[in-house]
Amino acid sequence: MKIFIEALEFDTIIGLLAYERITPQRVIVDVEIAYSYQKGVFINYAEVCDIVKDLLREEKFELLEDALEALFAVLKKSYPSILKISAQIMKPDILEEASVGVRDKISF
Repeated sequence: MKIFIEALEFDTIIGLLAYERITPQRVIVDVEIAYSYQKGVFINYAEVCDIVKDLLREEKFELLEDALEALFAVLKKSYPSILKISAQIMKPDILEEASVGVRDKISF
């Protein structure tokens, strides 16, 4: 079974540049989770959205790569039935001419 979260958008402090450490910026997060579904054992996508937002807002990561690794760890701990996670974090406003971000996946 898979769940999808597409275009989860919110503001957070993230990045290395001095102004990124002060001013929240918009991020867009996509998550795909494959898991072993059994009756009554499911992944609540609303909770996953909250986990993503809470983690990125609380930790104020400097690197998107670190944010993704932490996200994978927190989600796996919250939902042991996860088999695979794919996610990306985009910063659409940091460059005038492009949206930038990172994408990765992990299997357990």
